[in-house]
Amino acid sequence: MAEQQAGPETPTPVDEPPEKKSRAGRNLPAAIAVGVSLGAMAIGILLFWPIGWLPVLTVFLPIATHEVIRRLREAGYALPTVPLLAGVLAMIWLTWPFGPAGLLGAYGVTIVVCMVWRLVGQGLREQPVNYLRDMSATVLLATWVPLFAGFSALLIFADHGGERVFTVIATVVFGDIGGYVAGVLFGKHVLAPAISPKKSWEGLAGSLVFGTAAAVLSVTFLLDKPAWIGVPLALLLVITGVLGDLVESQVKRDLGIKDMGRLLPGHGGIMDRIDAMLPAAVVGWAVLTLLA
Repeated sequence: MAEQQAGPETPTPVDEPPEKKSRAGRNLPAAIAVGVSLGAMAIGILLFWPIGWLPVLTVFLPIATHEVIRRLREAGYALPTVPLLAGVLAMIWLTWPFGPAGLLGAYGVTIVVCMVWRLVGQGLREQPVNYLRDMSATVLLATWVPLFAGFSALLIFADHGGERVFTVIATVVFGDIGGYVAGVLFGKHVLAPAISPKKSWEGLAGSLVFGTAAAVLSVTFLLDKPAWIGVPLALLLVITGVLGDLVESQVKRDLGIKDMGRLLPGHGGIMDRIDAMLPAAVVGWAVLTLLA
């Protein structure tokens, strides 16, 4: 066998070029492609088959919930996975026959089952470890993902339900786009440096401008309501969406991770994509129920 010779003729490995990212830290082409695809799907379902929103939630919410469970498990938490995922489905589908009572009832039962499940999971003869910590995280997760998202399901059953959900989503999405554009172009003053150093006050201003435009147009042409309703709707949805994003950023900071998942190129996981939508769904339901 010929002896291999070291030296200049031996090929050396070439470093792969780093993944191109935008100034905001995203893989912009991938993020745009994924965002357009998800947006087209949402528009088609909400405007032409509104009840199809429930199957959409049935697919994506368990994935988002499991992403958080997995990340918490990596950090040493022990969450009751089975009752949490079953509770996600119950909260979604019980809105159909029972409305808010079905959503809140399923939420309450989910918490009770999780408390018992976690208590007996290690056996009643063995002292449970970190029970308070794990149950606190369980209640947070059950509230944060399926309960909040359930309010978007409640909107479906109102008059022009698909258009109502679309209005909420469009306001948050365009607020996010406006914040990204203004932040990249003009961002100099950091909004919350201890939590998310990439968010700026200039970005928040851009979010308010874009979000207000989307809300006013949606309320006027889709819901056939006075344009002024779009102003408080946009103000509350944009602020809530930004806070929802900051909440997830703080959770990820506590866990020492960048993304909850890797399912969506350019975005991270499902949870990374819907973090602003979740609390906004609650506020959107409240505003549109009271004013529209």
